[in-house]
Amino acid sequence: MGLSIGVVGATGAVGRKMIEILKERNVPIDSLRAFASQRSAGEKIEFKGNEITVELLTEEVMKDKFDYLLFSAGGGVSEKFAPIAAAAGNVVIDNSSQWRMTKGIPLVVPEVNPHTLKGYKGIIANPNCSTIQMMVALAPLHRRYGIKKIVVSTYQAVSGSGHKAIVELESQLKDEAYPNQVYPKRIAGNCIPHIDVFNENGFTKEELKMVYETQKILEDNTIVVNATTVRIPVVYGHSESIYLELKEAPQVAEVKQILENAPGVVVIDNPEINGYPTPLEIANTDDTYVGRIRKDLVDPTALSLWVVADNLRKGAATNAVQIIEVMEGMK
Repeated sequence: MGLSIGVVGATGAVGRKMIEILKERNVPIDSLRAFASQRSAGEKIEFKGNEITVELLTEEVMKDKFDYLLFSAGGGVSEKFAPIAAAAGNVVIDNSSQWRMTKGIPLVVPEVNPHTLKGYKGIIANPNCSTIQMMVALAPLHRRYGIKKIVVSTYQAVSGSGHKAIVELESQLKDEAYPNQVYPKRIAGNCIPHIDVFNENGFTKEELKMVYETQKILEDNTIVVNATTVRIPVVYGHSESIYLELKEAPQVAEVKQILENAPGVVVIDNPEINGYPTPLEIANTDDTYVGRIRKDLVDPTALSLWVVADNLRKGAATNAVQIIEVMEGMK
């Protein structure tokens, strides 16, 4: 028997990517339905040679029976419609930030904490894109050494802000006079240390997501996380420079071995031949790539590394589809 799956926000960048990845990974599906707002209802989406008509998202259709509903339509939509779908007995995998820190709702990276899905029904939260790739890379090291502190600086692609941001970057690269509308400052030829709104403590909402989501996923509120999130003029792929303080002194050779054996991780770390991952090279893949692994010059317990992943795939759509795979494997 195949699955009945619905995609809410199906005409957006992540929604379309979810449908693409469901096809790529050959998830067994008997019925796939697509939902969107009034603006996009009626559009056609191709899936395995068939045309699917995008339906209008309503409270009534969320009461229909699905094995899984994938949500990627923003926090407001998730807040209103996900509880309706869950109350009808459906498993909801939500890509917005709406439910991530809600007590009792699993926040899941399948390579890291799949145990939280065992026997679960209801709303499941997909973590923030930058948190997901960091957790895939760091969880194996936390299990071995224990992490005391993480200092992370991100270099995030404009696709994380949606299609309009891609258009803005591409237009500004062609025309210096093209105005900034998506971002507070010009993105072409620039770096903007400002993702989401600023909190009164000086950190942005995006930075605080990385703090609290990390602690929840690793189930350790003692881990100190300091994040600076930066938007850069790259279309796809988030990069992260990460500094770790560990509870035990690591050895670089062992760190590499741990990461090479970790699920979802690819190590590219040959600096003598310019071997390190970049967003351009890893685009349209599902793994998390790690390079530039090195010990601190002073602190024997400290380690630095470079982490790159495709933000629309592993950072959003692929992670959600992998949650389906894990839950089906537990049956």
